This record gives sequence, structure tokens and C-alpha cells, in this order.
Amino acid sequence: MSTEGMVYLVGAGPGDPGLFTIRGKQCLERADVVIYDRLVSMRILGYAPAKAEMIYVGKASSEHTLTQDEINRLLVEKAQQGKTVVRLKGGDPFVFGRGGEEALYLRKHGVPFEIVPGVTSAVAVPAYAGIPVTHREMTSTLAIVTGHERPDKDATSVQWDRIATGIGTLVFLMGVENLAHIVRNLLAYGRDSGTPCAVIRWGTLPEQEVVTGTLADIEKKVQEANLLPPAILVVGEVVQLRQELMWFENRPLFGKRIVVTRSREQASRLSSMIEALGGHVVEIPTIKITPSADMSPLYRCFDVINTYHWLIFTSVNGVQIFFDEMLKCGKDIRDLKGLHIAAIGPATAQALKEKGLVVDVVPEEFRAEGIVRDMKGRIRPGSKVLLPRARGARDVLPEVLRDWGAEVTEVHLYQALTEKVAPEHLEALLTGHVDAITFTSSSTVKNFVKILGDKNIEEVTQTARVVCIGPVTAATAQEMGMRVDKVASEYTVPGLVQALVEMFQES
Repeated sequence: MSTEGMVYLVGAGPGDPGLFTIRGKQCLERADVVIYDRLVSMRILGYAPAKAEMIYVGKASSEHTLTQDEINRLLVEKAQQGKTVVRLKGGDPFVFGRGGEEALYLRKHGVPFEIVPGVTSAVAVPAYAGIPVTHREMTSTLAIVTGHERPDKDATSVQWDRIATGIGTLVFLMGVENLAHIVRNLLAYGRDSGTPCAVIRWGTLPEQEVVTGTLADIEKKVQEANLLPPAILVVGEVVQLRQELMWFENRPLFGKRIVVTRSREQASRLSSMIEALGGHVVEIPTIKITPSADMSPLYRCFDVINTYHWLIFTSVNGVQIFFDEMLKCGKDIRDLKGLHIAAIGPATAQALKEKGLVVDVVPEEFRAEGIVRDMKGRIRPGSKVLLPRARGARDVLPEVLRDWGAEVTEVHLYQALTEKVAPEHLEALLTGHVDAITFTSSSTVKNFVKILGDKNIEEVTQTARVVCIGPVTAATAQEMGMRVDKVASEYTVPGLVQALVEMFQES
């Protein structure tokens, strides 16, 4: 920790974690303290170090955990302790985010700071609704207005007489509660009642809702849709383009809340693919990959590696740990010269190719039975096989290889232990706020049941559909009392995502 503290005023963007900036992520990754607002994504908060102090100072309408003065003092206090502080604010800190006030307070107290702009919801949210805030044939002017100004204020800071007709597109941030006040003023100062409007709730997120109308009927339509904050109001002719440019809500998994149960290290690829198709990912890692405490059996194999004929990998985790340990022993891929290599699944094969190795066998069926079928005739009596894999893996593969007369050395590289789950994620499952649960291995299924408890499994799967990466995983889920709704035809992560899409299209 440095002796002089530092404060980063960081914009977290409008909600979609993919819109968080690279610079913001860099700051968050080295934070000692994170002071964050209400609408900041949990995925973004996950970039902070596990040891970082997390302080919530969120503000909902008329409900403040801390006053602005208290937040200002907190920033100074933490920085003066020599800590790196990230003040994480929704949207952009300088667009109605009170970042200017906080920066001035820091300067007054001699605390160094940096401003990290964020993607403002004033532009991003309309874009996700298919509404460009400017368009050459419609308007070249844009005004961003606070929707929080109280209607009963003695003196307004909004020049209604100028903006009502003098600006092409008006974006009111957090304007739903004062919608009647905003509409009344725009009409009173000359804006045409037929002007198109859109109210966008939870913009850029899978929960996004959009209500369109005109100044004449937008209040009624919002009431009928029961649209509540947080939402923004867009007023202007550009709203007409929504029907042609709508894209976000057209994606095949839009609005679906999907649980990913893979380990934290492996979840990102599956999560990213689901999010790219519009799904909302709830990451509930059920397994934690823990390398074996005693690697001496593996080291003994390294000493006689040239005596083996076959090296068979069953997972990406196995590949990574195997080669990490090789390097620790002063060995590398040159020591594997002459060995035949087999891999279960294209992801495992790809991990080996990235190490510079040619894979001799990748079975068409990505499970132990597939590799047994494809290797029949290749492994002969007396063949020495090294099988580095997880403790507790199925016995099908080594048993069949031994039946063929092979001499199999099985080495346990890691264990898939049960992971702790955030209470809010468990609540989402138990309250039926999840559309699908994905499983990528039998261990994810077993640990999911351990975490949730047998008595809750039937209740959860009544509302959430279960999708499995392959028949072995599906069989385990059924044994554990789950109804399996879909099994991927290709036992890979892309195959699992395709199964999700097909399932929701069929329903």
C-alpha cells in the first residue's frame, strides 16, 4: 500500500457490464476500498480484489444510506489512510453523478484523484432501445436533463421555455417519477403533443422494458405498463426509428435469466456467449478447482515419462495443471517426444494445441465412452497409459483400458470442491426468478444439490429449466432428482448454448 492515498472517480456505465471501460477495470483491480452506488453491476464489482473493503452508499428515491456530505468525508478519510479508493458510480460521474462535487471536496483536502469517465445512460440506453439520440435528417441537437428536479421547487434550474422547442432530442435521466411534471412543462412551453416519446426501464440490461407513445399519451401508457424507476425518458422525432433499429430485444435469449454453475475460472466463456445472445447470466459457481496437495505421484511419472506410450487428458483443468507442474520440475514438452496424446473434447484438444502439441485422438463423442470407441485397436496389451485427471472422476475409461491389457497409471491432479454461493443468488433460485440452470459436468450437478439441499431441488426445477452439456451430466441430474429439459447434441460449451436457444425457441 502506498503511503499517499489516491481516489479514482469511476463511471461504471449504464448497467451492461460489457460497457465498463478498460481504464475503470484497471483501477478497480487494484483498489483497497470500493465505495459504490446502487445501480452498479455485481459483475463489475467482481473485478475488485477479494480483500478489498466494499462499502455500499447507494441512493434510491428518498432513501440514502449515506448523505453526500458523509460520502465526501468517507472518501477523504480512506485516502488519508494511504489507501487506493475507487468511487464507483453508475453512468458517468460528471453527468448528474455529483462527481464534480466529490472532486472539489478531494481537491480542497489535498487528496489526489483521477476521473475515469463512464458510458452515460443518456446515450447508451436509447441506443439499446434502437433510438439514436441524433440523426442528420431529424435533429442535430441534444439536451440531457435531470428528471429528479422536484416539481414543487420555487425556482427551476431547467429553462423549459428554451428546451421545449429549441432542442431536437431531450433525454431526461431518472424522469419517471416526475413524468407528469415534465410532460406538462414541455406542452406548456410549446412542444407538440404528437411528439414521439419513449420511456426505457433497466436500459442495457436483460430486464429492459420500453414503452413508446407521444407526449399526449405517454403518461397513460407508462401507468398501464406499471413501469417503475429506474428509467429514462426520450422525447423527439428520433424515437420513430425504434421499430427499424430495435436490436437488443430481438436476440434469442433476451430477458432470460440463466444460471451458470461452472467454476469461476471457467465460467467466463459460457457467460459471454449467453450474454451475447441477450441472456442475463447469474453466476453460481458450484465447484472450486483445487490442485492436489501432494503432487509426488505425478513427479514420479515425469521421471519415467519416456516409458509411456499414451498420455490421455480428460479436461482443460488437467492440461493446465499438468504443464504447470512440468515446468516446476524443470521439464517441458520436449520430454513428451514420442508419446501419443488423446483428448476428450475439442476444448481439451485446443488447450493442448496451444501448448504446441499435436493431438492424435479427439473422439467424436466427448465423453469416456467416446474415447474408448475411438481408441479401440490403438491401445494394445502391454501399452503404458498415463491418465492425469480429477479425483472422483468416473471409472469407465481406466477400467476398459485395463480390460484391453493396458497398464494404466492414474494420477489425481485436482479436486472439484464445493464453492460458497452468494445469498442473493440462492434467493433468486428459491423465489423462481431464474429461467434456466446449466450444468457442464456431473460435479457441478452434485455440488449444486449440496449447496441448495435436496428438499429445494424439486421446487427450483419446477420453475427453472435444466439444460445439460451431455448425457452423462444429464443422467447425474436425473439421479439427483432433477427434471432435465434439454441435453446438448454436441457436448461442448457452444453446443450447450445452442441447446438453450433451441429450448426457448421451442417453447
